Amino acid sequence: MDDRQQGYDEQAALWNGVAGQGWVRAQRVLDRLFEPMEAALVQAVVQRGPGQVLDVGCGTGATTLAVAREMGERGRCIGIDVSGPMIDAARRRAENEGSLAQFVCDDAQRYRFAAGSFDTVISRLGVMFFDDPVTAFRNLRTAMREGGVVRAIVWRSAAENPFMTVAEQAAAPLIPSLPARQPGAPGQFAFADAGRVSDILERSGWADIAVRRVDFACGFPAAELAGYVTNVGPVGRVFGDLDRDTRERVVRTVLPAFDRFLDAGEVRFTAACWLVEATAPSGEGLHHR
Repeated sequence: MDDRQQGYDEQAALWNGVAGQGWVRAQRVLDRLFEPMEAALVQAVVQRGPGQVLDVGCGTGATTLAVAREMGERGRCIGIDVSGPMIDAARRRAENEGSLAQFVCDDAQRYRFAAGSFDTVISRLGVMFFDDPVTAFRNLRTAMREGGVVRAIVWRSAAENPFMTVAEQAAAPLIPSLPARQPGAPGQFAFADAGRVSDILERSGWADIAVRRVDFACGFPAAELAGYVTNVGPVGRVFGDLDRDTRERVVRTVLPAFDRFLDAGEVRFTAACWLVEATAPSGEGLHHR
């Protein structure tokens, strides 16, 4: 097994297992947390006009559904994600609200999209997990019509996003088995280096590449903090395997570490991100694999 296949297998297992299940349980708080990013992507689609939109790494479907509501019958929005639990949740949400959104459970890096079938690709924190991002973005490019655009929001560095590592830093002394983040590996901060992101897009055939700094004011009710910590991120992924006493000590230790982010009953922080934009160029090479 080569490193890329191993990377894919690890990500697929993670998001079809404990990580995906944790995101489903935390759906409500995560939707609230990332709503400013969703709003920015919806606005970008609105400005471009109705069309065929692909939401990559759509998770439980919040952004896909928001775009579909905005476009109505004037366009189409499809969400794709490798996580079966999250796609199941997205489909239930679509059915419950009578949405026209559609969802595909598959890997956007490998999925055989019909060539030239989309006007816009969007992603809210969903493109940092590819084991081979050049191949992935090349595959997405072939799915685009000439002049189609990609707009993706990704995290900048961990150093610029201290909120995102508070739980694991506080819990580490209590959980020796807590996995360390691997620099450059698929994951939350894989696209922290703007130069690397630009290089990936250039090598995969995109044009008019721009990687811009953007900050989002995010928050959710403080009452939801324990559920967030115990379901999401490195701590959430191992929490269910801990014995009862350790789980209780982790919660008692980790929650106070977030005190600096509390304000009037809300958890508040700034999400430091990149807005990644590029265009599918015209020319004979557009649909070439």
